[in-house]
Amino acid sequence: MKKLLIPIGLISVLTLSSGSCEVLEEAADIVLTDSGSTSSTPALTNSEVISGLKEALNVGIQNSVNLTSITDGFLKNSEIRLPFPQDAIKVKEKALEWGLDNQVDKFETTLNRAAEEATKEALPIFRDAILNMSIQDGFAILNGGDGAATRFLNEKTNAKLVAAFSPKVEAAISKVKLTEYWSPIIDKYNTAMTFTGGQKLNPDLNEYVTERAIQGLFHMVEKEENKIRKDPIARVTDLLKRVFGSL
Repeated sequence: MKKLLIPIGLISVLTLSSGSCEVLEEAADIVLTDSGSTSSTPALTNSEVISGLKEALNVGIQNSVNLTSITDGFLKNSEIRLPFPQDAIKVKEKALEWGLDNQVDKFETTLNRAAEEATKEALPIFRDAILNMSIQDGFAILNGGDGAATRFLNEKTNAKLVAAFSPKVEAAISKVKLTEYWSPIIDKYNTAMTFTGGQKLNPDLNEYVTERAIQGLFHMVEKEENKIRKDPIARVTDLLKRVFGSL
């Protein structure tokens, strides 16, 4: 006689999209009996379901931070690389006209170095949010569709990430001497604007790098989340294999 877990126990971080939280929570511990077959595999419990979600998120955030916080983690990743600030794109155009190509390249490189440095602060903030995930949070993620786990983390951690990243970015900007590459460009641009009557610009680099670093980090978290859901090879622990392998 085979014990089968009702399909609600077949958990992925993203895949289920219907049914109420109450029904899900009840059903997670139900075991049905099928008289036509036999199996010694025990049914998943509610506790295993939530533990599986937490473990998937922990694996995802660890991989994401590992990928982004290293040298070239942002700079050589075309998906998250920080470009010249869009608000100051006219500054870039003028700088290139004036032959400051090397300064522009160095500036964009150091923008990304600051983001790479800042993302090292993310892990404890993410882990605190995951540690405090409730059963209701878990089932909301199940019903939330694509990106639900990442949206959960974003909602729970964004303000804390900004607070933690901002001073780190400021220190990184100083460490990589970003203003040394920015100041000659923006100063020359603003001097030209003085004579032409154009608008002077001075974007807040700290805010720009902080915002883009967090966006890039969450982009990578979502990629890792989807990988665990879809790719058996990405399920690197027994619990992940057990929970997600029952799909």
